[in-house]
Amino acid sequence: MQLSNRIVKWLISTPPLLFLLIFFAAPGAIMVFTSFRLPGEFGGLAPVHILPGDINAESGLTVETYQFFFSDFIYLEIFLKSFAVATLTTAICIAMAYPLALLIARSRKRFRNLMIMLVVLPFASNFLIRIYAWMIILGPESALSHLINHVLAIFGIAPVTLLFSPFAVLIGMVYVHLPFMILPLYTNLEKHDPILLDAAQDLGASRWQRFWCVTWPQSLPGIFSGSALVFIPVLGMFAIPDILGGTGDIMIGNLIKDQFLGTRDWPFGSTLSIMLTLAVLVIAGLFARLAKPVTRIT
Repeated sequence: MQLSNRIVKWLISTPPLLFLLIFFAAPGAIMVFTSFRLPGEFGGLAPVHILPGDINAESGLTVETYQFFFSDFIYLEIFLKSFAVATLTTAICIAMAYPLALLIARSRKRFRNLMIMLVVLPFASNFLIRIYAWMIILGPESALSHLINHVLAIFGIAPVTLLFSPFAVLIGMVYVHLPFMILPLYTNLEKHDPILLDAAQDLGASRWQRFWCVTWPQSLPGIFSGSALVFIPVLGMFAIPDILGGTGDIMIGNLIKDQFLGTRDWPFGSTLSIMLTLAVLVIAGLFARLAKPVTRIT
């Protein structure tokens, strides 16, 4: 009986373990090894010399990419800029998603499915098509640009260009990642017990007090979960800055992409990827810790 239980456990755990080893651990190990390699003469990787007796030849292994990363402030600046964009995107998504998620959670059941379908409906179209649509919306000849510049002209402000700007990048980031904030928030808010609000009302709490003292604390796990689903993907996003941003709107994802596909400096691209992965792991651990419901004993 005990042997059969062990066999069942192995049969259940082996497939996901192999999946993680093949598609996560192995690529991660390759990336770490690549970061210590020398770039090839025409891109890619230089050969590794590990044959005995080949002492005078370069081994093909080095820590120069890490030294180069930490010696130039520009890469830290790009990292900080990416973190700033991700933080601002997350904050805007929280401000926009919370009222909508609360509305869906408190609507009648027959309307909830329709609202959720409308939230996920953009996923039915291609990601790039939706981003290119924003190029038309934010273009210099669009109705939105004419309206904004007309309002600015009334106040004596010079016309502005919406497209190829940090504003366009932020709009694209919020548009793409907003559903990832709405869904966890709705899942959390739907589980709230309305009896707690009734009890707070009976004790004399106002609508605002009921929200801050009852609804908001209970929704924090949903906020932290949604923040992780927004913040982490924004850090590595490169398509939106490439399409909607200008030359000064490069983020860490664009830098990594350029190292692999542009300059073909794979070791440095791997080093940047490792630095980003470490940052994401720290952030993911922080969000996972914050997303745990807090139980208080009084």
